[in-house]
Amino acid sequence: MRKPLVAALFALVIAGAGAAPAVAAPVPTAPAAGAPAPTAKADTKAAASPTLQAVTLAGTVALSNCSGSVVRFPNSLDTAPALVLTNGHCLESGFPDPGEVIVNQASSRTFGLLNSAGTRVATLRASKIAYSTMTDTDATIYQLTSTYATIRNSYGISALTVQDTHPTAGTAITVASGYWKRLYSCSIDGFVPTLKEGDWTWKDSVRYTSACNTIGGTSGSPVVDQATGKVVAVNNTGNEDGESCTVNNPCEVDAAGNVTVRQGINYAQETYRFPGCFTTGNQLSLSASGCVLPKP
Repeated sequence: MRKPLVAALFALVIAGAGAAPAVAAPVPTAPAAGAPAPTAKADTKAAASPTLQAVTLAGTVALSNCSGSVVRFPNSLDTAPALVLTNGHCLESGFPDPGEVIVNQASSRTFGLLNSAGTRVATLRASKIAYSTMTDTDATIYQLTSTYATIRNSYGISALTVQDTHPTAGTAITVASGYWKRLYSCSIDGFVPTLKEGDWTWKDSVRYTSACNTIGGTSGSPVVDQATGKVVAVNNTGNEDGESCTVNNPCEVDAAGNVTVRQGINYAQETYRFPGCFTTGNQLSLSASGCVLPKP
């Protein structure tokens, strides 16, 4: 059942954690600098993982209600305007409707850029929403007023590269939350042909193993392959209460139409389709050969 944005966020506050469009945090305030992060079962496992050191918070950003990251595509030029990746349901104007695709819309939203230690080193500003939708995927890409070269030269921070091939089951991953300044370590458990939540439907979603116990505010976090350091997905939801296909309780639907509910399991949306829809100068080109993103 579709909930208005305010109602969905209110439900998140009452629950104390959650996802998707549950894993957005309450909009009015971001956590104070230096405030302790809430604990989660994933912390112990993350700290124990020897490969976790390969992934840091460098290049992640904090939004007013979500997480995100400065990203580039394999062929992006250093002189191109930088991009920020987050969720469609983290859009400042509220959740896009099913079937809605927003492109090249003016925005002046700001983002707190973090270094490897999670310290805020700069405030970045958007010039526009390059692309946003909650149809088939759950993603927003903002274009910034700064180039990659400017960000690197000014703050010593390089963008995360988005992998342009499909991720692989069993891959060790880290979900890096700029909102909470926290890392979650687990593996890709598998892929879901159809993931349904309320009015929204997502295709070929990533399902985590249980160690990635993501919470409210981790929406939009990059999902990073621990071996390559590349972004393979964007964190977006999880089943909180064991309900089936309701807001905050996504359900899995297989090719035969069978529905599976996995309470406590969290999900992400793949990002490998995005590089083929942007030029080397990071301009959106939905008509490009091979671009299969939903169109307006």
